[in-house]
Order: sequence, then structure tokens, then C-alpha cells
Amino acid sequence: MTHPPKPEPRPDRVSLLEYGRRFRQDILSAQPARLYRAWMAEFRTPFFRSFMMNDPALIELVLKDRPDDFPKSDRVREGLAPLLGRSVFVTNGEEWKRQRRIIDPAFGKGRLREAFPAMKDAAGAMMSRIAPGVQEVEELASYAAADVIFRTLFSVPIEDDLAARVFHQFRAYQRTQPLLNVSALLPLPRWLPRPHRRRTLDAARAIRGAITALVDRRAEQIAAGDAPDDLATKIMTYPDPDTGHLFSRSEMVDQVAIFFLAGHETSASTLAWALYLLATHPEVQERVAAEAPANWADFAIGDLSRMPLTRDVFRETLRLYPPVPMMVRETTRDEVFRGRNAKKGAQIVLSPWHLHRHERLWDDPDGFDPDRWGRDSTTESARKAYIPFSAGPRVCTGAGFAMAEGVLLLSRVVQAYRLDAVGPAPVPVAHLTVRARDGIHLRLTPRGDR
Repeated sequence: MTHPPKPEPRPDRVSLLEYGRRFRQDILSAQPARLYRAWMAEFRTPFFRSFMMNDPALIELVLKDRPDDFPKSDRVREGLAPLLGRSVFVTNGEEWKRQRRIIDPAFGKGRLREAFPAMKDAAGAMMSRIAPGVQEVEELASYAAADVIFRTLFSVPIEDDLAARVFHQFRAYQRTQPLLNVSALLPLPRWLPRPHRRRTLDAARAIRGAITALVDRRAEQIAAGDAPDDLATKIMTYPDPDTGHLFSRSEMVDQVAIFFLAGHETSASTLAWALYLLATHPEVQERVAAEAPANWADFAIGDLSRMPLTRDVFRETLRLYPPVPMMVRETTRDEVFRGRNAKKGAQIVLSPWHLHRHERLWDDPDGFDPDRWGRDSTTESARKAYIPFSAGPRVCTGAGFAMAEGVLLLSRVVQAYRLDAVGPAPVPVAHLTVRARDGIHLRLTPRGDR
């Protein structure tokens, strides 16, 4: 079995200057090789101290047992604030709890069933756009995932003028602002030049302007009594059950920004890597193609259960290429982790990238093996360390949507086209999500009628 590509980790010992240089280029390749086998690593510099945790017991402690004691780091929020404002992704405490009380019901039981027809329409539109030949599939996946978001959130296709503006501006933003960069861990002076800062701010301002117009248009429809019963309407009209508070216009803009980032960027990343993995594992690809239904017109959400291999391919892709490769929390008091003292304010780094490839948790950690999910060899400790959507109270509220969308889009493409990799293997790097440094190029050959 061939192993999918991953960045070459740095040697276990390099100078602080070299580490900083690598970190600015790409956080994945900046990390030492020992993190793929260590239970915990402590990083000390004159400026900060952080602890990267790979021990499943510590993951449970931070995310599930005592989540309020380990809030999200403000340093992460600072870098994303121009786009996300004070969205549910970056807030903490009572503010975050209030936001989740309003948002969660929109994604609750039965909502995925209601949204699935819009996903199907987006999948059909994607297939009408695909042409045979060599394609850069990250772009294809981005367009399709954005279409799903706009159809399920605002009941408009991506061709809608405002939706198109958001998508194209987001493409400009995506590679200028990583989800986690050096400023998340190292408090830099404000006067220090930051590469791409002006371009990032301009793109964020343009995205939020288009999102504001979408929110305003929906508010007018709600006032007129003719708004579609979609996710945006549900979130804008659902009051906090504890206080009766409704999202203000600016609060709704913040939430739509993170819905678009989380629902589009992460899904696009995973779909593109899944297509690549199938292109390089033709035997699995043929099994996925054979699992696809013959009739998509009558396909319903319950039929997804008849596609277990496709689901496990998507799950395995999330293991190897988790869209959000690292998450940062912060200690609110002095702690002791595996016998080491952590002062209040220390940074806690949880890395799905390393957890999901950890040598002591997984059999053949770098191998693409979707069948592992149906075997006993996937241990309980490994399952506890599988956190592509985070875990605990802050688990991604749209995780079920993402899995349904991913299986649907992946099956549609593989049923219609045979995939073959073209050119050098793509090198994963961390931008807003885990993307390929130079894109992912595949040859798509029609399979013909089935």
C-alpha cells in the first residue's frame, strides 16, 4: 500500500531562529518528527511556553472533562478577527454559550433531512460543470462546497451575485491568512511588519460587505413574510431560549462568516484530498464507484447508510488530512500535565494532524486504509484521539452536515469519472485549512453509462 504524502518534518533539534523561519512558512513542516510518537511536548522560549498534547487522556481532559478551564486562545482570535469578528468559533464563556443556544437548533434533529435536497441540487450542478481531462480538483471542490453552503444557508446558488462575490473574495483571502500562525503562539509587537496583512484586511472587508448584503436581503424577506425556511431564516428568527435575545445584524454577519469558512473551506479541503487518495488507490476507487446508486433522482438522505465504504473513505481522509490541523487552548490557572507544571496563560496545542498519524495510536498511521474503520484494530484510544471536528461541548455543530455532503459529492464524482493522479505528488501545507501547496491535479475520464 502506498502512503499519501505529508510534509517532511524538521529534525528534532534546530535553532529557535530556524524554527521560527519554518513556522512562518508552514506550521506542519515546522514541527519536529518526535511529535508523531510523543505523548506530550513542552516548548520553551524566552517569549512563551506551550504544551502540545497527544495523550488521549489529556485530550479528554481539555475538550470534554474541563472545557471551561481551557478556553480558546485570544491569540488565535486576533488573527481571524478581521473576517470572523466575534463569531461562535472564537468566543468563550457565556458569550459562546449564548451563541450556541441560538445556532444549535438550526442544525438539530431533522434539519439535515430538510437541507438534503439543496445538497443534492448542488451535487447535480457540480456534475454539470465538470469536464473530462486534467482538472485542478481543489478549485472544483471549493466551488461545489461553496454552492452547498449558499443553497442550504440562503437558498441561492453560487451564481447569485452576492454569493459569487463572497466566494471569489474568499479565494483571495484563503491563502493569505492561516488559521494558526506564529502570532497565535508568539506575542509579537504591533509595529512588526506582517506579510500580506493589507491584502488580508482588504479581502476580509470585501467578504463581510457581501455577507452583510446577504443578511440584509434576508432580513427584508423575513419582515415581508416571504423568507425561505432555510438555515439563515432559522438562525435569524430563533431567540435565545434563556434570554429571548435575537442575533443583531452584526452578530449574524459574524456567524455567517464562520459558517462559510467552516462549512465551505473544510469540506472543500477534505473532498479534494479524498479524490486524490482514490486516484492513487484505484482498487478502493472501483469499490466506491460500485457502491454508488444507479438512480440519483430518487436518492434520499437515508440512502447514505447504504454507502459505508464511501463514508469510511471520507472518514479516513479526515484522519490523514484533518482540515483544521491544530487547535489552541489556554490555561486559566496553574496546571500539572504528565508531571510538568504549566502556569496560568500557557498555550495548549491540540494537533489533529499529529494525533491522527500518531505512531503509538494507529496501525500503519501514514497509510490510507478506509477499511480500518470496520476492523477491531482501530483501538479505543485511537478513536478518542480522532477529532477532525473537535470534541466535547465545542464539537462542530455542522459535523453531520459535513459528513453527508462529503459522501454525496465524493460518490457523484467517482461514479461518473475514473480518477488518475497527474504530475508530482501534492504537498500538504496549512493555510486556513490543510491544502496542497501547488494544487491537486487529476485526470478525469468518463466511466460511461452504468
